[in-house]
Amino acid sequence: MKALIPAAGLGTRLRPLTFTRPKPVLRVAGQPIIRHAIRTLAAAGITEIGIVVSDITRDEIQHAVREMQDVKLTLINQHEQLGLGHAVLTAREWVGQDDFCVYLGDNLFEFGARPFVESFRHKRPAALIALVEVPDPTAFGVAELQGEVITRLVEKPKDPPSNLAVAGLYCFTPQIFEVLDGMPPSARGEYEITDGIQGLIDRGETVLGQRVKGWWKDTGRPADLLDANRLLLEQIETDIQGDTEGSRITGRVIVPASSRVVRSKIVGPVILGEDVLIEDAYIGPFTSIGRSTVIRNAEIEHSSVDSGVVIENVQTRMQDCLIGVKAQVRGGRTLPKTHKLTISDASLVELA
Repeated sequence: MKALIPAAGLGTRLRPLTFTRPKPVLRVAGQPIIRHAIRTLAAAGITEIGIVVSDITRDEIQHAVREMQDVKLTLINQHEQLGLGHAVLTAREWVGQDDFCVYLGDNLFEFGARPFVESFRHKRPAALIALVEVPDPTAFGVAELQGEVITRLVEKPKDPPSNLAVAGLYCFTPQIFEVLDGMPPSARGEYEITDGIQGLIDRGETVLGQRVKGWWKDTGRPADLLDANRLLLEQIETDIQGDTEGSRITGRVIVPASSRVVRSKIVGPVILGEDVLIEDAYIGPFTSIGRSTVIRNAEIEHSSVDSGVVIENVQTRMQDCLIGVKAQVRGGRTLPKTHKLTISDASLVELA
């Protein structure tokens, strides 16, 4: 069985973070999101993985997945972004006659892909779809069920037939390509995977829905990234190898051998990347710090900090922050009290 990870989109809902980088390479719990997806699929026994990329996202994705072991990765070009159904059809030649799983690279499941892959292999339907109960189904593809059989699937309905939304994991036989090939676009001009699945149902094929157990997270918005960061950090185990001179560390914390914590306090769960310096600082729970970052004379918690960042001399505690690669946050100014900001397009700044 093979797997596809669609990673050609621009992630507009996460701007400005995605102005310079595609969404799948943004970090949660110290790793690019797409690495979590690949490990999830490998844990389900799938080692041949195709990543659907665009001309814009290809280089960043390739860099993010370099040196990953125990899986065979293939980049598949999607030159036009015309919907998830189109992304799947683009990979038809690579998939061949194999069964395959489609795993949206910005989704995270507490128990991974294994429960769905094993169920699909055992029951052998034309398709098996992960479903999750949501309070507002109108923003999702929505399933109507009889037992575990999906009888109807509707994309973003105004009047949802249930509260069961399609989560970001699908298992298919190659039959799905027969439906997608020649299928007309939807009203919004995209080739919807939900229309393809409905096509299987209309042909009389068996399509099963399986409810997600545990938590599920779609990291489509900034608050979702922070929540995913928190959920994944809940799973870490303490591993302190680096120097912690004059510091107090409590809870589950990872400090690599190349990193230093000097005269600071860390309350886990916290992950530090390689070559990090924490000096005269406080790092609070649910915070991940990327490699080669310096945090000096500052306090931060419940945040995700990427690599090469400098945070220093900030007198107010930072909380719920997403800080991109090589960003700098500097304080230390005295009267007159002012704010000096360099902000990219469509940014959000909250001064509390």
